[in-house]
Amino acid sequence: MYGSEAYIVGAYEHPTRKADDISVLKLHAQVAKGALDDAGLTIDDVDGYFCAGDMPGLGPATMIEYLNLNVRYFDSTDCGGSAPIVHVGHAVRAIADGRCNVALVTLAGRPRAAKGTLALQPPNPDSPDVAFEQPYRPMTHNMYAMAAKRHMWQFGTTSEQLAWIKVAASHHAQHNPNAMLPYRVSVEDVVNSPLVADPLHRLDCCVVSDGGGAVVVARREIAEQLGGKLVAVKGMSAAPKNSMAGKVDLTYTAAAYSGPRAFKEAGVEPSDIQYASLYDSFTITVLLQLEDLGFCVKGTGGSFVADGNLISGIGALPFNTDGGGLCNNHPANRGGMTKIIEAVRQLRGEANQNVQVPNCELALVNGIGGSIATRHTAATMILERL
Repeated sequence: MYGSEAYIVGAYEHPTRKADDISVLKLHAQVAKGALDDAGLTIDDVDGYFCAGDMPGLGPATMIEYLNLNVRYFDSTDCGGSAPIVHVGHAVRAIADGRCNVALVTLAGRPRAAKGTLALQPPNPDSPDVAFEQPYRPMTHNMYAMAAKRHMWQFGTTSEQLAWIKVAASHHAQHNPNAMLPYRVSVEDVVNSPLVADPLHRLDCCVVSDGGGAVVVARREIAEQLGGKLVAVKGMSAAPKNSMAGKVDLTYTAAAYSGPRAFKEAGVEPSDIQYASLYDSFTITVLLQLEDLGFCVKGTGGSFVADGNLISGIGALPFNTDGGGLCNNHPANRGGMTKIIEAVRQLRGEANQNVQVPNCELALVNGIGGSIATRHTAATMILERL
């Protein structure tokens, strides 16, 4: 088993959605303490630290100094929204290799308080893509809209079908007191909301929020002594996908590569998964992942999500039961961490009782980092309750 030497023992999501008076560094520190408290550990127990580009300053060195950590191992792999999932996988491997015993993974940001948006920031002029892409003014929403339009043209997917993804997220968010959009919406509400980039409407897009989260991974012997509910990583894989010299197919993501490898490593099939945490920057992001991960055949995602199939207690595959990025939060514009946290809640039986999957033993987490229309990464992780 992939994670037989280490388990997720702590998880914490910051309750704030607008951090006017909290620095990014303090957000990282607060979620670190929350996850350690949840695990029954302290800062002094941490000897491995993981963070990505959302950490200000000199990456992990900044947080290590701020918390006065004494670590033997650190990792600052940055691949966008998929990074926290990669970090958990790396932490499990590092512990198995004897490089550390207790690994802390944090993510935090405050784009909402800083009046940030999901528009891509001006790239480094030394980046090789600038001369070819910037004349077309790429923005996050219009690139995802391009992928959605292609899927509609090729497979007949409709805006109403995409809307069901938002509807499902809203059914879950109504039970989350911290959610930015804690109310139910209908298919009509989604398709009648203002058009942002054809064919995506405002309600097809995720929220922009502050906050963050953290998880703690510990060596098996330590985890077992803590006496809490343990979550094992059965399989994890990551993969990139790029524009392929102009031959890119917009109808799939890198999850088409990472997903099968993670399932193979875990020794399970998509039909075994009881709960799915899927990166939901836009409704189209979810639909593509469902197809790429094998929950439905390519091109049939629209019919798969329709009529509430993603709603807990109603559909066959409950997803994002905290409301996800579409309704709950999207801290630092990177949603991978919150996907891990809600999956851990489900496996522990600690999700809101209105959305808790009965006897949830096996969950999937998938993150996307970058833009599905150009270059991006995907990380897929299979988690099991012990």
